[in-house]
Amino acid sequence: MSARFSRIVILTGAGVSAESGVPTFRASDGLWENHRIEDVASPEGFARDPALVQHFYNLRRAALKTVQPNPAHLAIARLQREFDGEVTLITQNVDDLHERGGSPEVLHMHGELLSALCLQCGQRSSWDGGLGADSICRKCRHDGTLRPDIVWFGEMPYLQDECLEALHRADLFLAIGTSGRVYPAAGFVAIAKRAGAHAIEFNLEPSDVSRDFDEHISGPAGVEVPKWVDGLLKDSNRQDPRP
Repeated sequence: MSARFSRIVILTGAGVSAESGVPTFRASDGLWENHRIEDVASPEGFARDPALVQHFYNLRRAALKTVQPNPAHLAIARLQREFDGEVTLITQNVDDLHERGGSPEVLHMHGELLSALCLQCGQRSSWDGGLGADSICRKCRHDGTLRPDIVWFGEMPYLQDECLEALHRADLFLAIGTSGRVYPAAGFVAIAKRAGAHAIEFNLEPSDVSRDFDEHISGPAGVEVPKWVDGLLKDSNRQDPRP
């Protein structure tokens, strides 16, 4: 199969991190860890109660230290390292599990939990501790201007040009653990298909855009993705004419 493909784009969503114990964004009751989503994931919510929002993300940042990459993260990193072609990894997740799993490059379109954004100067800085009113920006030295570097509802995702460029070049598109509900990521499969890519969905159940995919692999990402990557790389090695 690998002879058909030379440029792979992978999109990962909450389902991948959920297998490591990271809570998913959308619960059946419309709450996110007992908070209304609009209260902790919107600029308006932050303006109303910045202390609540900072506390919410401080807890999530601390909880991130208690979870580990799972076999899906490790398999994706292996594919990036060993595939004889291009592999672009785009994630909707804000955790660092891909990096800790060994991925050499990750496009975080929704921001990063271990990063702070200064509302005064726009600087993005690595940040693994708590954020609050007394936190000082490392660039402009203002205090009280830092917020979680997370793309909230109503804000533009990061790295859109890089994502679109990769999608327009792709000949294979993989979506792993995504719901297909959040745009623009939910539209990536359609963009890749228009560019001529073959599309495969890995999920426990069909996503909202499942009909746009050519193949569907059902089951836990930690089980199915390593099997698929192993098969692709073995096929690639068999077809490699080099000694």
